[in-house]
Amino acid sequence: MTVRETIGFIGLGRMGGPMARNLAAKQMPPMVYDLSAAAMARIEAVGGKSAANAAELARASTVVFTMLPGPPEVDAVLLAADGAMANMKPGGLVVDMSTVLPETTDTLAKAAVARGLGFVDAPVGRLASHAERGESLFMVGASDGDFARVKPLLAAMGTTVHHCGGPGSGTRTKLINNLLAIVSCMMNAEALTLAKRFGLDIAKTLEVVHGTTATNGQLKLNYATKVFKGDIEPGFAIDLAHKDLSLIAESANRARMPAPIVAMARESLSLARAAGWGGKDFSALLDFWCERAGVDKVRL
Repeated sequence: MTVRETIGFIGLGRMGGPMARNLAAKQMPPMVYDLSAAAMARIEAVGGKSAANAAELARASTVVFTMLPGPPEVDAVLLAADGAMANMKPGGLVVDMSTVLPETTDTLAKAAVARGLGFVDAPVGRLASHAERGESLFMVGASDGDFARVKPLLAAMGTTVHHCGGPGSGTRTKLINNLLAIVSCMMNAEALTLAKRFGLDIAKTLEVVHGTTATNGQLKLNYATKVFKGDIEPGFAIDLAHKDLSLIAESANRARMPAPIVAMARESLSLARAAGWGGKDFSALLDFWCERAGVDKVRL
């Protein structure tokens, strides 16, 4: 960067908090805002500064990152009269890392242009544990100039930065990625529950599966480090997976594209949420299905 950016970061949850801490660790301490005073205090402890609201943060920042639960929160923080966009100086850059609808991203991009701001959508791949270690993956939609500007900041929070195309392409790529990841996770849960019912040696079954095209990243990476070890605390919660599939289903509907697997998967997640599993990691779908089938949990 030829000019040192002043960074604002809004949304310090399971993913945003570690990302803001990684910025501070790389000598890029952000000004932060979150509804949780405790979350802001954790960033202050490593060199950051808290803002009273989104407007104050925006006025003090040349780049504002948002990492929020979904479209309503993103709209409220960025588009409201007392929100970030209305209070940034022209030439500022807005970087939304939330998982939202494509239409949300398109609206934000147009609003940014109207205010003389740059806009980047940079949703995040990988899990909360990766965010903690500064190993996140970013799917970036941006103009070439804005991408060059934001890339060093993203690199401070992750190890992999993909420029997917112009504004909106990052969000659309994220929905495709999460469709495959969530459906794979659910498929693994049902298959391994059936393997348990069959009385198979799970380690041997996995050895076979990993040697064929039946394997997948969720099975080799997420399951291996989470549910197989008995860790079902949320890296990516079932509630969030359900939210993302809802966004994907709505996006497919708006595009007039049938998506029967998405619909089925979403309702399977609804079963888990109704049974009280929404706050668990989405790899815990394996435990959920084992419980429903009356077989022992799979542990390695």
